[in-house]
Amino acid sequence: MRQYKIIVEKHSDGYVAYPRGVKGVVVGEGATYEEALDEVRSAIRFHVETFGAEVIEKT
Repeated sequence: MRQYKIIVEKHSDGYVAYPRGVKGVVVGEGATYEEALDEVRSAIRFHVETFGAEVIEKT
């Protein structure tokens, strides 16, 4: 499985997480850090399965 750098930000009403290196909008939200991370991981899998490997930015 490919690894992604995931940014998790704490906001007043919870956490927001998003990956670096993936084209398109992929975001996870949650009341806790772990929930946001789980949500964004699921969103990444769905995004790649739906749109294909071309959504992965080449480094």
